[in-house]
Amino acid sequence: MPKRNHRALTEPPALRIILTLVALSFLALFLILPLAAVFSQALEKGWGVYTTALADADAASAIKLTLVTALITVPLNTFFGVAAAWAIARFEFPGKAFLTALVDLPFSVSPVISGLVFVLLFGLQGWFGPWLIGHGYKVIFAIPGIVLATLFVTFPFVARELIPLMESQGREEEEAALTLGASGWKTFFLITLPNVKWGLLYGILLCTARAMGEFGAVSVVSGHIRGETNTIPLHVEILYNEYNYTAAFAVASLLAVMALVTLVAKQVVEWKGR
Repeated sequence: MPKRNHRALTEPPALRIILTLVALSFLALFLILPLAAVFSQALEKGWGVYTTALADADAASAIKLTLVTALITVPLNTFFGVAAAWAIARFEFPGKAFLTALVDLPFSVSPVISGLVFVLLFGLQGWFGPWLIGHGYKVIFAIPGIVLATLFVTFPFVARELIPLMESQGREEEEAALTLGASGWKTFFLITLPNVKWGLLYGILLCTARAMGEFGAVSVVSGHIRGETNTIPLHVEILYNEYNYTAAFAVASLLAVMALVTLVAKQVVEWKGR
């Protein structure tokens, strides 16, 4: 392409510099500065106070419950996400558009509304609550309710990452494998899954980050019971409302560290996927 025409299709250097400075300023103001403030407040009274806040029994319980919830919900959402993406991207069937819309439903519904729906279903006055409680099963204000609420709000992440990726790749390689005599499962594990592995890992990372940081839906179904049903975000809220700012920011810094680890892992996955 002639140099004059090439210049006509690119932005002026001054505009690129201005846009870059605007983007960096925005990131510094809304991402880096808040993160720095969290760690600054958390360590304001020294490392000893910081570690004591994290070693507190209620904080340890909140950390454990958050990890347990993520360990249950992420594998389940990975399984359902892969199944939904495979069905939507590879097959034509009645109700496909409806299923695709259902996958996006948690994105369009407020997490608080999601929590209230589970209270309506499994609460003491809910549709199934009296029967479950009568048989010794407690869902609301207990771990099962927290897992269900987290499962609902994090469901789309894996599926939404895989559906466009699988649709763009097409099914030529899979049809070739089936033509050569490979079984459906063998085709899935040797052709389909390797082709989407980086997108799958990216979706799992996003799902994990949201599962550990979810507040609204979990807040409605948890009951805020100290040492029993408080996850990390709920424990931070309680500490902050009690004016225990140092402990609140110390526990909040854990979520910030998890977010940074997720960000680094995301960059690694994107780099590997190129």
